[in-house]
Amino acid sequence: MPQPDDDGRDVRLFKDTTMTKPSPISPTIPLDQDGIHHGFLKLPYSRDDSAWGAVMIPITVVRNGNGPTALLTGGNHGDEYEGLVSLFKLAESLSAGEINGRVIILPAMNYPAFRSASRTSPIDAGNMNRSFPGKPDGTVTQKIADYVYRYLVPEADIVLDMHSGGKTLDFIPFAAVHVLPDKEQEARCVAAMKAFGAPYSMMMLELDAVGMFDTVVEEAGKTFVTTELGGGGSTTAERVAIADRGVRNILIHAGILKGELETSPTGTVMLDMPDDDCFVASNASGLYEPCVDLGDRIEKGDLIARIYDVERTGTPPREYYAPRAGIVSCRHFQGLIKTGDCLIVIAEVL
Repeated sequence: MPQPDDDGRDVRLFKDTTMTKPSPISPTIPLDQDGIHHGFLKLPYSRDDSAWGAVMIPITVVRNGNGPTALLTGGNHGDEYEGLVSLFKLAESLSAGEINGRVIILPAMNYPAFRSASRTSPIDAGNMNRSFPGKPDGTVTQKIADYVYRYLVPEADIVLDMHSGGKTLDFIPFAAVHVLPDKEQEARCVAAMKAFGAPYSMMMLELDAVGMFDTVVEEAGKTFVTTELGGGGSTTAERVAIADRGVRNILIHAGILKGELETSPTGTVMLDMPDDDCFVASNASGLYEPCVDLGDRIEKGDLIARIYDVERTGTPPREYYAPRAGIVSCRHFQGLIKTGDCLIVIAEVL
């Protein structure tokens, strides 16, 4: 019989039963055994070209003893390559004998998006980083998010999720954390961010944190670091080197890998995004002319961009001016821009 609450209502109607359902995803390797294990997270996916097919998401687990666990993820968005390259490299090169504890490497979290070189999944248009905590009986993207959140995040002591700007944005290379209500947790995150050793370290403001991997990991009380390491839908040797160094530094900081932290050759500049004024959005569509470059230090009122009407010549461009002083930390990457697109981000130097 249903059990009523104090108001006489059936409490079953007010319980979220989603999280009690098992995930349809199963790992093809053990997650808790010593040694090196390369395999997949297997998600059954029936479709026109494969009635009993599956999405096979590559995963590597390296374990040696009962030390701390690091969860390293990339490909949350499929067109952001710095983290992807670094984590595929690490999965091939890391040996069990050089670590104490466990490293879970998921280089392409949104694997369908990665294979289509797109930000979102070609299967369900799912933006992985707006799909958490996910649903075990939802779309393909929601199912992957649910498995990562319920089965991998609880295992981790520290989580590193690597991003860059993808095809539409370009960033100066930075590691980032967020301002958190739990200041002890925030301090742990900041210490890990600094250990990453990127040229820049950012106290990052999100325009919309609902559904983000960052949010659910932080709410779980974990030490969490994210990155923005470039963009443009490709990468460079310099940016991959920053990612490689940062990943190993995180493992050293966590006590999983032996060695000394390797700092950035240029040192680390501390940055802050204190409010929405840091974001400048375009209020027109057209041809984009950047008037400042990434890393430039600018003053309030400086000319930062022009946008030209592409439907006729002889029309004065719209000009955009910096609403604050700071450093250009992000800019629109593509030559054409649409109304509402992020034009530029200005961070304050701490």
